[in-house]
Amino acid sequence: MDDFTILAFSISNELDYFNAVEILASGSIPLQSTRRGPSHPIIIAGGPCITANPEPLASFFDVFAIGEGEVILPALIDVITEMAGDKRDALLKELSKLHGMYVPQFYSGNTVARQWSHNIDDFATTSSILTPNTEFSNMYLIEIARGCPWGCRFCLAGYLFRPFRFRSAANLLNQCKQGLEFTNKIGLLGACISDHPQIDEMVSQLRKMGAGISVSSLRVKPISTIVLQALKESGTENLTLAPEAGSERLRRTINKGVNRADIISAASKITDIGFRQLKLYFMIGLPTETEDDIEEIIELAFEIKELTKRRRSGCHLILTIEPFVPKAGTPFQWLPMASQKILRQRLSYLKRRLEKRGIEVRSESISWAAVQGVLSRGDSRLAPVLTKVAEDRTLSTWRQALTKCALDADYYTGREIPLNERLPWNYIDSGVKNDYLETEFARAGCDKVTPPCPIATECHRCGVC
Repeated sequence: MDDFTILAFSISNELDYFNAVEILASGSIPLQSTRRGPSHPIIIAGGPCITANPEPLASFFDVFAIGEGEVILPALIDVITEMAGDKRDALLKELSKLHGMYVPQFYSGNTVARQWSHNIDDFATTSSILTPNTEFSNMYLIEIARGCPWGCRFCLAGYLFRPFRFRSAANLLNQCKQGLEFTNKIGLLGACISDHPQIDEMVSQLRKMGAGISVSSLRVKPISTIVLQALKESGTENLTLAPEAGSERLRRTINKGVNRADIISAASKITDIGFRQLKLYFMIGLPTETEDDIEEIIELAFEIKELTKRRRSGCHLILTIEPFVPKAGTPFQWLPMASQKILRQRLSYLKRRLEKRGIEVRSESISWAAVQGVLSRGDSRLAPVLTKVAEDRTLSTWRQALTKCALDADYYTGREIPLNERLPWNYIDSGVKNDYLETEFARAGCDKVTPPCPIATECHRCGVC
């Protein structure tokens, strides 16, 4: 790896921290950035997790890019090009002066402001390589929107990618025409593509152009019949909806912005059109969750199961259940995770009740979700723990490493953080005012709903616009 001037990582999941450390070690690069010399590349990290809280990785990386690459890269490339061959420290010091760059070795104590593009029509975000050897085989991916207007209080994308921005239909259709020169499959990407104001028009045009359509996700509301029909005609058999919580009260707490009638209506449309599989995504361990909320997940699932039976659609119902993990930079950043004992009890109960009725239940490891929670709200003291687990990716190694470093996982995940406590990521300025996060935190405690951000209009509520 010493042949490279720069090594850059984009990290979107906390558990990938172990992969990043392992890659550095396998390339014989000193893990501690302060031990690297002139012959070693500059190691840079960016991505959602880094923008939220880079501290667990602070000793491994020379530079962190806080925000969106399209805004950061031009100045970054200019500095690296101009200073090629200069001393390593001089280059890092110059990089530390750029907007959105956090260089731990030369951190001045000032806030680091997230960089974001005001007009995503200014650049194209599409597939650069098409190959059958990837997850999205021979599909031309196009980002149609960035951010999400709904403001779910647990969601990283809803806060660290504000404001919600979308590409114009004309711009997107031109990008699609380029993609159709290579493949007939077009994948539309975005946290909330159904909120694109021209989504029906674009999908209709793409179908006329002969494109098969795939989407990254669909919200329960709004859900477009035109989009659903286009997906079915394109060969899509499986769709996922995310009610997140079973009860109306808990959906208000998390500010989900949908009710039971919305969920049933969306499920009805999906079964009527003839999709073979419907996945419902729920979280357990959400703040203020009770056993009654778990029962309402079951009742909702049973109602949708009966709906598919009545309509004889043959639609297979799957519930994906994941634990709530608090994320830095969101209104729920101060709240704890539920204990692993409670999470396992509730997951086991859901499986027993649902699988008896022919409803499949899928879930990831609760133990590894707890690891993710530690890393999400972690600090630089976790560096030696990451090093050990990168060498031996087991939970027992994780626990032993925490003990050896005199660290307690419960300190990171099991307590509610006081609002006046300085957070490890306080120097990151996402653009969202801390007062706004605190207000949303308080509104969650009263089960109050906050309306979604107005599209293409500056509202000044959170401070980003």
